[in-house]
Amino acid sequence: MMTDLDPLILDLLEWLEREPRSYADVMDAWRTSCPRLTVWEDAMDRGLVARIARPGKGAVIAVTDAGRGFLRERRASGPAPVPAFIAAAARR
Repeated sequence: MMTDLDPLILDLLEWLEREPRSYADVMDAWRTSCPRLTVWEDAMDRGLVARIARPGKGAVIAVTDAGRGFLRERRASGPAPVPAFIAAAARR
């Protein structure tokens, strides 16, 4: 099932796939107070990313096996449409 946030979640996962990021970096880049843009929260709730303790590095955020499956599925199905609420905001 695809949701309006899937394209943004895909962006988050692709960014994290390059290298696990510190929790602080992820929060700086992806946390939002907008109730319609719950990218970080949805990715965590779906089990697509996980917070992992790394000795000497603190907490890092990494893509899980489920997240890698999500990436494979979305890449195979081609580009995702832009969510309607994002397209509307871009037209303003």
